[in-house]
Amino acid sequence: MASLAVKEHLPPPLNSSSQEIPLFDGTTRLYTCYTCPFAQRVWITRNYKGLQDKIELVPLNLQDRPAWYKEKVYSTNKVPALEHNGKIIGESLDLIKYVDSNFEGPSLVPDDPAKKKFGEELLAYTDDFTRIVFTSFKGDTIKEAAPAFDHLEDALHKFEDGPFFLGQFSLIDIAYIPFVERFQIFLSKHFNYDILAGRPKLAAWSEETNKIEAYTQTKVDPEELFEYYRKRFLAQQ
Repeated sequence: MASLAVKEHLPPPLNSSSQEIPLFDGTTRLYTCYTCPFAQRVWITRNYKGLQDKIELVPLNLQDRPAWYKEKVYSTNKVPALEHNGKIIGESLDLIKYVDSNFEGPSLVPDDPAKKKFGEELLAYTDDFTRIVFTSFKGDTIKEAAPAFDHLEDALHKFEDGPFFLGQFSLIDIAYIPFVERFQIFLSKHFNYDILAGRPKLAAWSEETNKIEAYTQTKVDPEELFEYYRKRFLAQQ
């Protein structure tokens, strides 16, 4: 599937010693973190719509973030956040919708009412999906995580006009990609659990998403991700 993605030079993350940037000067900025799955959603959306020259990436070091970010940009001190038209918008699911509807580029929401309705249901499920899988890390992981991936497998049977959740690539795929990516890395490496095995639709979906350059340019380093998850979720076990 084609997209308007182009290779770009990624700026280094800002930290507590970084000089304050010229805020609210008319530049549209996406405050992000290269390893944050929530921020990755908006980054993929930006790339897919070909907005690299319209939305500037401002990556932050979340372990050592600049004080001015919380004080002057986004009081919750989280990423992602979008600086656009003199205001700040946050929350990743809200932001992917905002970027899709307020900027040029290919639409990521289908016209079909049935697809729109199902898409909203799948967006509403994202929090349950991540909660189930993350919680499983400290329990009977394979047994507890399986229903979440089965839910995605079943959802991918809904529309047969393409390999994605709504047939064609959409915001729904973007909402799930960062987490499926991370869970596949961690579960396969630590628990020897391949979430794609026995789930042909999810396997095909994963294969097709990995052909989309707008996404592949944002992927995490598997080794770094594994070490981070191992320390975060297994240290107390």
